[in-house]
Amino acid sequence: MERSDVEEKITPVSHILPGQATRVAPGSLGGLFCLSTATLMFEITLTRLFSVAQFYHFAFMIISLAMLGFGASGTLLALFPSLGQRHLQRALAWLALGYGGTCLAAYLLINLLPFDSFSIAWDRRQAIILVAQYIALSIPFFCSGAALGLLFVAYPRAVNCIYATNLAGSALGCVLALLIPSWVGGEGIVWLSGLDGGLAALSFAFPDRGSIVHRGVCREHRKIQEIFLSSAFSAAKILLSSVQAWAAALLILGSAAILILQPAALKLRLSPYKSLSYALQFPGAQVISQRWNGFSRVDVVESAGIRSLPGLSYRYMKPLPPQRGLLVDGDDLNPILTLPVDTPESDHLTFTGFLPSAIAYQLRPEGHVLVVEPRGGLEIWVALTQGAARVTAIESNPLIVAAAGNIYQAPRVMPVLEEARSFIRRTQTRYEVISLPLTTPYRPIRSGAYSLAEDYHNTVEAFRDNLHALAPGGVLVVTRWLQTPPSESLRAFALAVTAVKQSGGNPAQQIVAFRGYATLTLLVKTAPFASEELALIRQFAVENAFDMVYAPGIRPEDGNRYNVLAEPVYYQAFTSLLAAKDRAAWYAVYPFDVTPPTDAHPFFGHFFKWSQARQVMVELGKSWQPFGGAGYFVLVALLILAIGAAALVILLPVGVTRRGTGGVSTLAYFGMLGLGFLFVEIPLMQRFILFLGHPAYAMTTVLFAILFFSGIGSTLAGHVPTRVALGLLVGLICIYAVGLPVLFSWALALPLMGRMIVAVLALAPGGVLMGMPFPQGLRRLEAAPQCIPWAWSVNGALSVVASVLAALLALSFGFDIVLAGGALCYAGAWLAAGQGCGVSAPSAPAPVNGTKETSPKL
Repeated sequence: MERSDVEEKITPVSHILPGQATRVAPGSLGGLFCLSTATLMFEITLTRLFSVAQFYHFAFMIISLAMLGFGASGTLLALFPSLGQRHLQRALAWLALGYGGTCLAAYLLINLLPFDSFSIAWDRRQAIILVAQYIALSIPFFCSGAALGLLFVAYPRAVNCIYATNLAGSALGCVLALLIPSWVGGEGIVWLSGLDGGLAALSFAFPDRGSIVHRGVCREHRKIQEIFLSSAFSAAKILLSSVQAWAAALLILGSAAILILQPAALKLRLSPYKSLSYALQFPGAQVISQRWNGFSRVDVVESAGIRSLPGLSYRYMKPLPPQRGLLVDGDDLNPILTLPVDTPESDHLTFTGFLPSAIAYQLRPEGHVLVVEPRGGLEIWVALTQGAARVTAIESNPLIVAAAGNIYQAPRVMPVLEEARSFIRRTQTRYEVISLPLTTPYRPIRSGAYSLAEDYHNTVEAFRDNLHALAPGGVLVVTRWLQTPPSESLRAFALAVTAVKQSGGNPAQQIVAFRGYATLTLLVKTAPFASEELALIRQFAVENAFDMVYAPGIRPEDGNRYNVLAEPVYYQAFTSLLAAKDRAAWYAVYPFDVTPPTDAHPFFGHFFKWSQARQVMVELGKSWQPFGGAGYFVLVALLILAIGAAALVILLPVGVTRRGTGGVSTLAYFGMLGLGFLFVEIPLMQRFILFLGHPAYAMTTVLFAILFFSGIGSTLAGHVPTRVALGLLVGLICIYAVGLPVLFSWALALPLMGRMIVAVLALAPGGVLMGMPFPQGLRRLEAAPQCIPWAWSVNGALSVVASVLAALLALSFGFDIVLAGGALCYAGAWLAAGQGCGVSAPSAPAPVNGTKETSPKL
């Protein structure tokens, strides 16, 4: 046999050099799939754990730190290009073990050394703890990113397959993160992720095949050589990998043991400022029930100290009924009345007539009532006691219905387990009263702790839907907390004014507002209030010491009689807003941002204006609020840190190695892809909250659809020119910005499963196109594999910036602006692709058997 018959030798997978191999060992793909599944499970679960242990605004930081870990892994590989290449499988196994071990260690760190956001303004230790947690949580993502980067470098001709496997595993992780917490709890997902890391390590350490067959091997001898070399290398590998095998087994068994035993010492530790922590400080208080599902943790507390009846008139002097506390994600305490449901006339329930919403049922006696998200059921009790004929209670969380006792099963109550917006859009029933009860605790608006929380129940479109679902003459009742100067209550009033006007009504004649000592209640009618109705409301206000804030024909002296203020600021603000000819100009000069939220900008809790900056800085550290009251500036500071971290990650390989990294256009191409992907993904997740009813459903469905179909796009990347894919993607993003509201309007009335199917189908084309440019760019770098780690680093580093910047832009300008930014980023990648990613490729290696090798064009 001539030498030309066997041009290349079979190279064991443990000694692959960059660019040599053309196929990936099945065991490596299996390990990558397991590792990718574990990584996404861990990432999504961290958002849930931080929402429970801290506050909602910490959740989006998880995406940022995940991307930081991925970017840093690319930097390391760019600094040390030969790292792990001679013993690739062992390196991959150690990285999988590192992932599994560090994700467990990171959870233990944040649990045993909790961060205190309230005292950080004067306690420097908290800044150190925050940095330590940030770094610790990024290490698991660093290990996962490094494993993926190593595979990209080792198999540049197989990046499509590698990237598709990564995306498919990630898509599965999204689904598991939603389904599994019902069985193992939120903490259990952490241990399951560690266990999955151990399985990935075993798959990497013992791939299914011990050799990679190169092109040009003689067909007659290929099978004999494979068997011989596979056996030899397998035996050697077992000896060399015994430490890894034992470590992986220990990780798997340890994680499984903790998952089964669930020791109390490892349970999630909550911030001392969460409502649950406060409730448990009362002597004798205890948690009698705790359950998880894919999007919440629901606790029930037994305590003699729970007295939660928001808005109750101070003229009620009798004893209050016994209550338990229902809390979601450790916060938002709501009362559960421990009373029989068949005694609505009980003396224990006379207090319901002293709550502000009671007047709505007096205005419409024997009516059909719709209560939106009643949580522990207090508003259901009020409606039944005050004479409602029937009550439909919409609650989207089945754990709440199960925990709230038997009020949802009362004879005149019909529970609906569904998202309210979808039900209201679909129902043909018309209600005499629709109630939006106050189920959230008082929160100072300057804290900014809930600025990032999307609230689709309090948007102009939601209020319009509510008015449409009312019977002729029906009443919408809304209660909010009072804050000075008027903000939260004023924004609710602005919502009502805008919704009534857009519905063709007269806000001045169809809205009444009155306040107690802590809350304000709005009554919004589908038609002008009659004089008899206004008289009944005024009598109710007098009997319960409520002050009128606005009503047709109101007098200035009516607004400050019982709960006396130095100035009738609520009366002044409400009447001024209603009388303004140019309301946009009125909103512009008001001290807080109280413009009515919309579905494209649903941040009811965001009141910040840049004109407040000086006052916020003067008060910084002097108020008992998260981050010393810095609020919005926390996001700005995080953006500055993200930009600094990204610059370090990108420039470090250039400054240290002084080797070619691919040029400016490579930086532009992969950087624009990193920015664009997150600029599309994040606003889509936020937009689909309305459509799917809950942030967890939206995050899981959007991530699954984009990642799964991006995997398909990766496998098809070789068949579509890069610039064609990018051009189509830019156009599709523009279609999303315009078409999604239309799609939501048409399909919002569908059941949840139908809406999920519609969401996946709508996102499928975008996912396919988003999955193409990245592997196409890496294939263009095939001739210069030393540039691949830096490209991976650039992509991850700018994704860090994108995750924070997207949140800031959405908060300030709305989702459409962020999507437009995503389209611009992909347009920038289209321009960079025309420059060939800036790779000045070295001379191509000698062709095999005279066959000319060419790199795919962008």
